[in-house]
Amino acid sequence: MNIAQSQTIASTGKPTGFAPTDRHASIAVGRIGVLVVNLGSPAGTDYWSVRRYLKEFLSDRRVIEIWRPLWWAILNLIVLTIRPSKSGHAYSLVWNRERNEGPLVTTTRSQAEKLGASLGAEDGRIIVDWAMRYGAPSIVSRIEALKAAGCDRILIAPLYPQYSAATTATVNDVAFAALQKMRWQPALRTLPPYYDDPAYIDALAASLSASLAGLDFEPEIVLASYHGLPQAYLEKGDPYYCHCHKTTRLLRDKLGWSEDRLRTVFQSRFGRAEWLQPYADLTIAELAKNGVKRIAVVMPGFSADCLETLEEIAIRGAATFEQNGGEQFAAIPCLNDGSEGMEFLRILIRRELSGWI
Repeated sequence: MNIAQSQTIASTGKPTGFAPTDRHASIAVGRIGVLVVNLGSPAGTDYWSVRRYLKEFLSDRRVIEIWRPLWWAILNLIVLTIRPSKSGHAYSLVWNRERNEGPLVTTTRSQAEKLGASLGAEDGRIIVDWAMRYGAPSIVSRIEALKAAGCDRILIAPLYPQYSAATTATVNDVAFAALQKMRWQPALRTLPPYYDDPAYIDALAASLSASLAGLDFEPEIVLASYHGLPQAYLEKGDPYYCHCHKTTRLLRDKLGWSEDRLRTVFQSRFGRAEWLQPYADLTIAELAKNGVKRIAVVMPGFSADCLETLEEIAIRGAATFEQNGGEQFAAIPCLNDGSEGMEFLRILIRRELSGWI
């Protein structure tokens, strides 16, 4: 069940499990909410839409840990002046024009709808909704909507397989901050990272195998590309780097591949600081220069295709490979809302709802 379907129940004035007195307004209760959350997307590809999105994203202290006065100057005087036009052009190449939204929005909505249908069929009390950490719909607005629909228990599910303070933690920060303003708080749980969960690894292996079987060539090497992170964050104790390598190792073991066949790289670095290595773009160029003619790139750190997978890897990555002598390049789709991805999400979330359903 989703929020729209639950509104009729919430508006009847006959809440489940709570009988109001004549001094208390009718309040719907007894439902269980699941809020799936992803990174976000600008509202449009124009300069100002992208600028607003980037400002929210890059102002997050979890994302950028530079001394605030210095970062304020860099962000407002340089980054937000130059980057919106470049990012807007990149978004325009992958934009869902039919719905006028970013591809991440389209897929995350579909994931939530499909989860709502499968989980709701199992237990009619379950309502599944979706939100974005940056942009719309906001986490706060959807928690409030779930609460209004009668959810007194809510699972926050950041769709980041590997944990990082810059991803999972910032989602949880906002969710718990939302509760601080509520007089009647719902009980809250958060989905743990699932980088080594057997259901996740099985889904990755099945999806990757099917995608490779559909190619008209056999890659010599497959790169597992994850979003980058400043090296300093690893040194401060962030487990993300280790989580990524474990995902690759488990996927490699599941497929029965050698270490040379599936390699870990990191993409999307930003600024001049050292980031986690090896860098995806440099590795793609180096492989081509060294005579590798056929490669594929899978992106196990992304639950849904987005700017970083569709533009950075599928478009720019392919161009880099060909410009340096490569011949055949494939960007493997993320799990998205396909059967393998939805089944593993259902298993994962169903497990975290244990004791509530």
